[in-house]
Amino acid sequence: MTEYPFDSTAAMPPEAIAAAWERELPGVPVSSIGVITPLWRAAKTLADDRRRTLHRIGIDPATLDLLSTLRRAGEPWALTTKELAAQTLVTAGAISQRVARAEREGLVTRSPSDAGRRAVAVTLTVAGHQLVERAVRDLLTHEEELVGGLTTEDRRTLAGLLARLDPGAGRQAGSVV
Repeated sequence: MTEYPFDSTAAMPPEAIAAAWERELPGVPVSSIGVITPLWRAAKTLADDRRRTLHRIGIDPATLDLLSTLRRAGEPWALTTKELAAQTLVTAGAISQRVARAEREGLVTRSPSDAGRRAVAVTLTVAGHQLVERAVRDLLTHEEELVGGLTTEDRRTLAGLLARLDPGAGRQAGSVV
């Protein structure tokens, strides 16, 4: 067994972390370390990779979230700001800022909505439509390569297990793409 300390705690195997805590705090449950530590490491690695990929593609995560939510809505690719806030799980103020920035960049337009006197419809422009389709194609193609070593059954099993840990599973959750 490898001994502590390591050059980096990130390199420390989860089993060694659990064993160290069993030694240092006997009686504290440590079995979650074998699940949570690899998930946390994978999530951080994937998040860092996604940030780099989005930077390379030329879109920030908030804009991608806004545009992809509109694009997935189907024709006419429009939602109210209230619907956008509900589907992305960000505040109305954050949606307002995202929409204003995307409107300045020519990616969306705002107009009065039929949903009510104060409702505002946000619609993808041609430029927004082109950007989101290119970004999603590039991002999902890249991320498909990341999971390329997993079989279809591996993916199904992993997705099912992760869904059991996801507190948002079965509810409408924030967008990732």
